[in-house]
Amino acid sequence: MSAVETDVKPVVPEGHVAIEIDGVAMTAPKGSMIIQAADKAGIPIPRFCYHDKLSIAANCRMCLVEVEKMPKPAPACATPVMDGMKIVTRSDKALKSQRNVMEFLLINHPLDCPICDQGGECELQDLSLGYGRSVSRFSERKRVVADEDFGPLVASDMTRCIQCTRCVRFTAEVAGTYELGGMMRGENLQIGTYDGKPLTTELSGNVIDVCPVGALTNKVFRFRARPWELVARESIGFHDALGSNLFLHVRRGEVLRTVPRDNEAVNECWLSDRDRYSHQGLYAADRAMKPMVRDGDNWRETSWEEALAKAAKILRDNGGDQLGVLVHPSTSNEEGALLARLADGLGTGNLDHRIAQHDLSDAAVAERAGMAVADIENADAIVIVGSHLRHELPLLHQRLRKAVKKGARVHMVNPVDFDVAFDVASKTIVPPSQLSTALAGVDIKGAQRAVVIVGAVAELGTHAAAIRAAVRGFAAANDAAVCRIPQGANALGLAQHGVLPSARDANAMLADARSAYVIYGIEPGLDFADQAQAFKALGNAQVVAFSHFACESTRKVADVILPIGALPEIDGSLTNLDGFVQHGTAGGKLPGDARAGWRVLRALGGDLGVAGFDFTDYAGMRAGLSERNVQVVKGGVPPHAQVHGAGLEVVASQAIYRSDATVRRAAALQAHPLTLGARVVLHPEDAGEAGVHPDGVAKVSNATGTATLPVATSDKVARGTAWVESGYGATAALLTGNVEVRRA
Repeated sequence: MSAVETDVKPVVPEGHVAIEIDGVAMTAPKGSMIIQAADKAGIPIPRFCYHDKLSIAANCRMCLVEVEKMPKPAPACATPVMDGMKIVTRSDKALKSQRNVMEFLLINHPLDCPICDQGGECELQDLSLGYGRSVSRFSERKRVVADEDFGPLVASDMTRCIQCTRCVRFTAEVAGTYELGGMMRGENLQIGTYDGKPLTTELSGNVIDVCPVGALTNKVFRFRARPWELVARESIGFHDALGSNLFLHVRRGEVLRTVPRDNEAVNECWLSDRDRYSHQGLYAADRAMKPMVRDGDNWRETSWEEALAKAAKILRDNGGDQLGVLVHPSTSNEEGALLARLADGLGTGNLDHRIAQHDLSDAAVAERAGMAVADIENADAIVIVGSHLRHELPLLHQRLRKAVKKGARVHMVNPVDFDVAFDVASKTIVPPSQLSTALAGVDIKGAQRAVVIVGAVAELGTHAAAIRAAVRGFAAANDAAVCRIPQGANALGLAQHGVLPSARDANAMLADARSAYVIYGIEPGLDFADQAQAFKALGNAQVVAFSHFACESTRKVADVILPIGALPEIDGSLTNLDGFVQHGTAGGKLPGDARAGWRVLRALGGDLGVAGFDFTDYAGMRAGLSERNVQVVKGGVPPHAQVHGAGLEVVASQAIYRSDATVRRAAALQAHPLTLGARVVLHPEDAGEAGVHPDGVAKVSNATGTATLPVATSDKVARGTAWVESGYGATAALLTGNVEVRRA
C-alpha cells in the first residue's frame, strides 16, 4: 500500500481499491478497514479498543472519522474501505466526535495518574492531552469497581478500566483460555474472571501490554519505578529455543521489568510469562557474587587471582582424556566457542552440552527446523510427537492455534494427553516405549504443508533415538518437514560452534568418571539426565564450576566457583530453532565481583597458555569466532531403554517454571498456579492396582532412588506410565528407568 500525490491517479493492484485519506490518494486491500489503511500510510487515528493482532470490537468509538456521503461519523476500525471512498480524519465533525468520546471515557476514570504504574506510558493519558477537555462537565460520583486477584503476575485496578475488551479478546483469541469476560451491562459493565480465580494462561503478562490504561499492570514491577527512569536494552529470551525478542528495562543496573520487542518471524509482539518474569531470579539470595574456593569441607571467598590459579592448576593437572567439560545448553555462542577452544587446547574431546538427554546412541544433535516458526501457522497438517508443547514453547503453541483457525489438522502422539488450546484431529496416547511405532498409525495423506514437531518428552527420554528414526521415516513417507525442538535456548548454536564430543558424550564421561570436570552454567542438582550418576562422578573428581549461583548442589561438588553473568547481564548471541543468530546487549549490572563468562575464559585460557585467547575485548573475541564441524561420537543405548522391566514407564516433562536455574528462583513464577510442585500422576487403573489413592501420598522408586510424592490420577495419562515433572529435587532421581509405585 502506498500513498501518492492527489493529482496522480494511483495504479490499483488486483484485489485492491483506490481510496483517499486526508487528501492523500492510496490503494488498500479489499475488505481491509480504514484504520489499517491509515496506519500503513502513517496517518494517525486515535484508538483504544483496536489492536492489529486482535479481532475488531468497535466498542470504544475513539476512532470515529468522517466519510464522504455518510451522514454520521464512522468507526475507522470497523468500516471497510470501498473504491473511491474519501475519508477525513481531522475535520470538525471527526474531531468533535473524538473529543465527545474522550469526554465520556473520562467520566468514570479516576484521577490517579500520579500513583498509576501506567503513568508515562498510558494511551488514555496521551490521547486525553490532545482530545480531552481541561474541565469536566460532570459532577456525578465516579463509579468504583472492586479489584480481582489475578494471581502473582498481573495486578488489577479495575476502576480504571474503560471496557476496551482487549484483554478479553487476547485470552480468548491468542491464549485460548477464555478466562476474562464482561459481566453485567451498561454503566455496570465490568471485566473480570467471574469465578475469581487467578489467570492460568502461560501468556498472561500480555494483557498488561494490550491494556491501554492502568487497569492491568505488572505486579512484580508494581510501584518500583517510573517509565522515564528506565533504560531499555535489547535482549533475548534464554529459557527456550524460540529466543523471543525483548527489552530489559533497567534502572541503575537493576533489571526491573521485561517487555516484548516486536519480531514477526519469532515472537510477533507477544512474550511468554517465563521470559517476562524470570529476571527476578537474577537477584536470588544464592547468586554467585565472588570467587570461592574449597578448603576441606569449608568454602571461603577469595580473589580472582587465587581462584583462577586454582582452576588452572586443576585443569593443568588433569588434561587430555581425564578432563570432562559439561556445558548448559543456554550458554551463549561466544562462551561456547571459547569452551570448545579451551577443550582443544587441553587436549580433551570430552565436551558436551546435551546434559539432560538420556539416549545419545544415534549421535543426535540439535538441527535447524525444517519449517520456520512463522510458516508453521500456515501448515495444513501438524503432528506433535512427545511434547508438552504449551509449556515447552508457549509461543509456538500459539502459532499452532492460529494454524488450526486456518483449517490445519493437528495430530498428537504422546504418552500423556497434554492440554492444548486448540482442537486436535487425532490423539494417540501410548507409553514412551511405543511412541516410535504409534507414529506410523497417523494419517496425514493429502496434506500439502505438513510438519512433525518433536519435543522434550521424546528428545530427553530413554527411547529418543528410536523416536527420531521413526520421525525421519514418517516425514520422508509423507513429504513432511521435521522440527525437532532444540533442548536448550542455544542448543543449536552450541552444536554449530563445536560444543560436542569427539570422544565421550555427556553420559559417557559421567558413567566412566573423569578425574576432573569443568561445569559451565549448570545447577548440578537439577540439570542432568541422571542425577545420581552425575553426583557420583562429580563428587569423586576435581570440579571447576563457572556458575551463576553458588547453590547447595554446586558447593557440594565443586572445588572452585567462578561467578559469571547471566545473559541479561552480558553481551552475547543465541541461535534459535530457525537458525537465526540473535544478539543481546548487557542490561543488568553484574552482581558483586562476577564477570562475563568470556572474560573469565580469556583469563583462564591465558593462564594455561592455550592458543586463541589473546584477544583484548568483546569485538576482538567475536572476530575470531567461526562454526566448527565435529564428528560426534555415538553414545551407548541407555540400559533402561533396552529391556522393558517391571513397574511403570516414566514420562518426564519439563515443569514450565522449573526449566533452568534462573526461572527456578523467580518468586512470582514459583507462586503461579502452573507451578504444581513435585508429584506423580497415574492412570486411575494403575493407581488402583498399586493401592494408592488420588490426593494421597505414594513411594515412587527405581534403581537410583526413592521419592515420597503426592499422587494425582488422570485418564489422560497412558496406561502403564507414571508422569512426573522435572526441575524438582524430589523427582530428580526418577527420570531414568521404570518405577514402582506403592502406598507410602
